[in-house]
Amino acid sequence: MEENKIDPYQIIGLGLLIAAIFWWFNYTMPDLEKKSLETKQTEQSSEVSSEVLEIDKADDYVNVKIDSNESEINNQNLNLKIQTVTIENDDLLLKFNSKGGLLVEALLKNYTDYNGDPLYIVKDGNQDLSLKFNTINGQQINTSKYNFTPEISNISGVKVLKMSLDFFENQSIVFEYKLPKEGFMLDFSIKSFGLSNIIDSNEIVDLNWDLKAIRQAKSVDYENRYSQLLYQFDGDDTNYLSSYTDSDEKEDDVSWISYGQHFFNSILIFETPVDNASFESTKLFEEEGRDVLYTKNYNSVFPINLVRSEINSNMNWYIGPNDYDILKNYQNNISQSIYFGWGLFGWINRFIYFPLFGFLSKYFSAGLAVILMTIITRLAMSPVTYRTYVSQARMKVIKPEITELNKKYKNDAVKKQQETMKLYNKAGANPLLGCVPALLQLPVFYALFCFFPIAFQLRGKPFLWADDLSSYDVIAELPFSIPWYGDHVSLLPILASIAIFFYTMMSSGAQMQQSQPGMPNMKFIMYLMPVMMLFFFNNYASAFSLYYFISNILTILIMLSIKYFIIDEEKIHLQIQENKKKPVKQNRFQRKMQEMMDQAEQQRKLQNRK
Repeated sequence: MEENKIDPYQIIGLGLLIAAIFWWFNYTMPDLEKKSLETKQTEQSSEVSSEVLEIDKADDYVNVKIDSNESEINNQNLNLKIQTVTIENDDLLLKFNSKGGLLVEALLKNYTDYNGDPLYIVKDGNQDLSLKFNTINGQQINTSKYNFTPEISNISGVKVLKMSLDFFENQSIVFEYKLPKEGFMLDFSIKSFGLSNIIDSNEIVDLNWDLKAIRQAKSVDYENRYSQLLYQFDGDDTNYLSSYTDSDEKEDDVSWISYGQHFFNSILIFETPVDNASFESTKLFEEEGRDVLYTKNYNSVFPINLVRSEINSNMNWYIGPNDYDILKNYQNNISQSIYFGWGLFGWINRFIYFPLFGFLSKYFSAGLAVILMTIITRLAMSPVTYRTYVSQARMKVIKPEITELNKKYKNDAVKKQQETMKLYNKAGANPLLGCVPALLQLPVFYALFCFFPIAFQLRGKPFLWADDLSSYDVIAELPFSIPWYGDHVSLLPILASIAIFFYTMMSSGAQMQQSQPGMPNMKFIMYLMPVMMLFFFNNYASAFSLYYFISNILTILIMLSIKYFIIDEEKIHLQIQENKKKPVKQNRFQRKMQEMMDQAEQQRKLQNRK
């Protein structure tokens, strides 16, 4: 038998091969890391199953399934098959994509948009939520570009979806979503494992959240006006970005961020407040149009500081209606994402009108609830209306005497003012009371101005010819658009403007003073105000026009009742004549005013002598 001999050339070749491998391993490590990551992604994609997996058949309140998408995409020059994971409860249907581990569809089951179609907050790639960071070797990682592996489990009745992105052995990033049996709040967390070998401990990982707000309302301009990015910081303070112009902000100690879409909302709530957060809001359309699909583009970047080079960030994610009755039941004061109005006006809405309307809407339709709320408001303010009208009646009685004083002292303005004030005091009339109703109604008016656009209970509720009290009513479509008015005719604003005209005419008719030089023409204002209101209300919520129509009708009826059944002008005239015989009692303010007028009179006489 022939002996086996060792070939020296084999030994030399083996040594050269080992040396080449050693050199390649030490001097091309970053390329190896990248190749290993791509290899891992390829292995993940090859394990994707084309079968539909049904999990926990007994839990009929939530359906979970994993589907494979046969279409292929190019992901860093790799062809990867994508999995779609669907979970749902009684309120939400959510679809996640293995590419990026992203939420790609969010359907609110019990709501429809202005066309009656299913209402989506997320759909057709309008959202991106991803991590961005650099490795110690300078490689840029964007999780939205990688394919994740989904895993579903059921923990105490809560469906848990884990999306895992594996880099190397025992090195991964996990997005975890937890959907309860009902409601609109998700538990959302991002965790990493074993990344301390590839991430610098001083590195900051950025969480990027982009969302294009899908149009949900009939008037895109009206919806845009009440769609805004709002955030909470410094414990309980809130701030928002402009609804009308593109804007951006930076803030520290941010607790949550709200992407408002008028009547719907996406809110990301942080367990631990984040610093150096940046926000941006951009308007996506120029003019009102039926083909507008998106209203705003929201973007936020939240730096996540690492703990020993690992990510451990816990959040909650609200996706649902911007309904105060729902939001107030959640923690973190996310109900403040609803803009009630500033200061006193917000207080009136939060503690008076929202509870009142909520109570009335339980027993009556939305339209009747608006009418009843209007009646209650007008009755509450009727004492002020009564005092105002009594003062106006007194002014009417003494009008001849005021005219006489104006003629008598037409060349002496100071003396005319003094005698006029004395007459007012004796008659018990106060011309300033005509301004009191306007001043007292201003907080109520502005509070309701803020209330009706945000009252979720009005959305989609019809009344008479108005098919949606949260939007404008339409009795005719115009073939063209009128600036500031629109391309339609609404009936409720017309009725409200007519009521405003008659109320203004009655109010100005009761004021007996003539317009002074330099003062505005009250008759012109009387005609201008209803026209302005007609243009303003035409694109506003029809519930507000209904309120203003009923409010002015009630005010007119109250004024007529006071005039014909309560106030006796003859009796007032006799009372004024009796008051003239009595010494005038002046309060401190009146005495002070009298002293100032006397001093002015003395100064005038002194000047005349000189």
